[in-house]
Amino acid sequence: MDNAQPPCPPNRPATPLPTGAWDAHVHMLGGPQHPLSPNRAQNPAPGHDFDDWLALFDAHLDALGCARTLIVHSILYGTDNAVTRDAVAALGGRAKGVGLLPDGATHAQVRALGQDNMVAVRLNYVHGGVLTWDGAKAMAPALADQGMHIQMLLHADQHIAQIADDVRALPVPLVIDHCGWPMDLTPDTPAIDTLCSLLAEGHAYIKLSAPYRLAADIAGVQPLMRRLIDANPDACLWGSDWPHLMLNGAGMPRAAALADGLSAITTAAERQKIHVDTPNRLFAP
Repeated sequence: MDNAQPPCPPNRPATPLPTGAWDAHVHMLGGPQHPLSPNRAQNPAPGHDFDDWLALFDAHLDALGCARTLIVHSILYGTDNAVTRDAVAALGGRAKGVGLLPDGATHAQVRALGQDNMVAVRLNYVHGGVLTWDGAKAMAPALADQGMHIQMLLHADQHIAQIADDVRALPVPLVIDHCGWPMDLTPDTPAIDTLCSLLAEGHAYIKLSAPYRLAADIAGVQPLMRRLIDANPDACLWGSDWPHLMLNGAGMPRAAALADGLSAITTAAERQKIHVDTPNRLFAP
């Protein structure tokens, strides 16, 4: 089993992010008190304990100019949400979390997750995991009771048409990660048409995150990002995907360059929505 690479030292974006910006997609790594899943695909970069990762993350947020963050629980830790819960607690009012729950989780388990400042559960269609789409649909009423929602990693060109009607019927929002991660980056395919319809109708949100996983050059993803923004700028968010786990051949990015790649194709008014207004509405109403 290989070790993850350490993230690049942080630097500042050329275009400053608006005041109150969120980094709305990161993962936190832990120390010996946070046991890793025996089924993990990778080990964290060695030589850091939980406090070290928190210090690195503080430096990352400071360099980006982000006031708040959303910590998405990593599948490296399975359904033990302790590392994410502990990070959210350590960061106080600056952080919210997204946890993992398996199919069949009870209302009490959902409620306990919400009490730990988790605003959503995550469903991973790309790498596999413990929650299926049917399980997420069954869990949705309990999530709605807690004011929580579903976040999902999928390949839009493989999955979005299959679930679109279900998404429209959900009692909670669906937030889709990483630009929908289509294998075909053409911005006007039937799958992207469907995804954009869901955004325009207000049934889904999209994170304009991790373009480095989709193409070696962010310019190759910008037309897709622009299409998603045009569908509904109020349904878009941004996250750095720090510390960039499970690269699977992608190059280690610089978070500031990812932010600048989005700034290059957006107006100041759009950046206010993407970085501040929409995450505030979804994660800290």
